[in-house]
Amino acid sequence: MTRKKILGSHVKRLLSGVSVHGRRHLTEVEADLLQTELLLEEAIEKLTSSFMAIHGTVAARQSALDRLLAGEEITPEERAALSGMSREIGGHVNTAVTSMQFQDMTAQLIERTLRRVAGLRDFLGTLSEHGADIAPETDSDEIVERLGKVSMALAIQSLELRSVLRRSVEQRHLESGDVELF
Repeated sequence: MTRKKILGSHVKRLLSGVSVHGRRHLTEVEADLLQTELLLEEAIEKLTSSFMAIHGTVAARQSALDRLLAGEEITPEERAALSGMSREIGGHVNTAVTSMQFQDMTAQLIERTLRRVAGLRDFLGTLSEHGADIAPETDSDEIVERLGKVSMALAIQSLELRSVLRRSVEQRHLESGDVELF
């Protein structure tokens, strides 16, 4: 194989590898950001629902208490419902607290996204660092040697980054007992 073909082969392999590596990480960054958006939407829906349910229960309880304070009698069914409202409110509060656990998962996704971006920046920095010393008058044997070294360095960086990022994002459920509010 001629020197020109060897050089062309190394340049093609290097550029192809950089392109594949960059696209792969940017695709993963996009996926992590979309997953973060979905987690936030789901958490906001659950929190809104929980707070509206808390509001409804507190309003019903307040209405019954206002009637009692006004000296009105309440039925045994209303009395039972009134005493059960504390448990109901506690259940809604527990649901709201559980819904706020999205913060843990989004923090993990954001951390992983930042690592991907930093890894891609380092990857491109390595490419720049190795290419900076190549002058126009550098002979093709030296260029082939440098390209081999940069390809090896980039392959190692890519494997290291992939192994760090391989872990998945997990939701950790907080232990929460029943909340007694009243």
